[in-house]
Amino acid sequence: MANRVQREELIPSAARLLSSLRDLGYDFVNAVADLIDNSIAANAGRVDVTIKFDGEDSWVRIADDGEGMSTGMISEAMRLGSGTRDYGDTDLGKFGLGLKTASLSQARRITVASRTDPKRRTLDCRILDLDDVVARDKWEIIHPAAIDRPSEAVSPLQDTTGTVVVWTNLDRVLSRKDPFGGWAQRHLLNLAERLDVHLGMVFERFITGQAQRRKKLTITINGTKVEPWDPFCTNERTEHLPERELPVGGSIVKWRPFVLPPQRDFSDDEAWRRASGPRQWNNQQGLYIYRADRMIQSGGWSWLRGVDEHVKLARAGLFFYPSLDDAFEINISKMRVKLPDDLREQLKPLVSFLTKRADERYRISGRKDRPPAPPMPPPRTGSGGGGGTAFPPRPAPGGPTPAPPTGSGKPTPQPPTFPRIPEAGDAISRAARAVGAEEALKQIRKELAKNDAQVAYDLGW
Repeated sequence: MANRVQREELIPSAARLLSSLRDLGYDFVNAVADLIDNSIAANAGRVDVTIKFDGEDSWVRIADDGEGMSTGMISEAMRLGSGTRDYGDTDLGKFGLGLKTASLSQARRITVASRTDPKRRTLDCRILDLDDVVARDKWEIIHPAAIDRPSEAVSPLQDTTGTVVVWTNLDRVLSRKDPFGGWAQRHLLNLAERLDVHLGMVFERFITGQAQRRKKLTITINGTKVEPWDPFCTNERTEHLPERELPVGGSIVKWRPFVLPPQRDFSDDEAWRRASGPRQWNNQQGLYIYRADRMIQSGGWSWLRGVDEHVKLARAGLFFYPSLDDAFEINISKMRVKLPDDLREQLKPLVSFLTKRADERYRISGRKDRPPAPPMPPPRTGSGGGGGTAFPPRPAPGGPTPAPPTGSGKPTPQPPTFPRIPEAGDAISRAARAVGAEEALKQIRKELAKNDAQVAYDLGW
């Protein structure tokens, strides 16, 4: 039978599509963070961000010392929906759009330069100019001659491999009406300050060496090193509650809850102020969600409960791999996440337990007869105590275990940072095997984990 199907290729208008992709929801700090994701994927150990004010010629540069890209790789990276790369379970990228969409959300011209061989000075450069694409309505990039390559793009690569991305024609960053004024210069300075806080928070686990990739990452902004921001204040008198591995969509989500110290138990006032985070204490309570060790949500309860002054010390980490992106409904800019329904049900009793403990610690902190503060935990090592794994192991015995008094003045049992009687749990498991009741025990353990987390934790379950 003859094939009667007729096909017609419909190539979208380059001018219209590229212009529309500028409005995917990025702001400045998230656009820069998206490009640093690419640097991490290229095994960079250092990323230098430079924000240069020069009126209409102002520019932003993200330069790394990673593996770099060959000529063909640069051109492919400039293609929308780059299709030559398979993303692994721990990759920060997803759609092959980040370089273009993040950059175009802030600037009309993108220059990418890269060098792959440390023994050769040869480097390659490509330019995507939105004004040129609009004028010609063609999916084209520019191959500048060596003499025409911008110095700000090639100078960081003189003595190292790596990739440099430069944004110019910053129409979404600076107002076209007043790019030379004092406002514009102050605006760029404020952006640099916001970026410092944001990158220290988003890439904290990479900067401290806790991320799975093990290699530490150094980030600088205009020559100043970005300091990591630990939302859980693990170097303070923080109470580490029982962790859980929650099954979701054939994979695992790690739950790590903490109750932070009240102000009087912090090491000093500056540590307390820094712990408040960019949005201050009340708005920083809640869930910190990490995708492949990169933070994508900082605080908030994701509709599990409301913000409350009395539970502002409650913070918890949720860690998952990109294999669960669809379940979490991750968007292109990695700025939005939604909790899967089955995860929400598992989180409800855990959040209730956490906020109850945070409320108790908050109220006890104001009492004159409160017990003395627990000793400070040991400082984190270079690996951040994570052992190089995506999900850090349980802390060693001896962590902080404050015991707030009850109304009778007697301390109530507190969740320790290590199982207190794991031998009992092992004995119960052996007995269940001996009488053929292993399946029943599984159901018991599941029920305990859901409705009585303290008992399950004490038994080593």
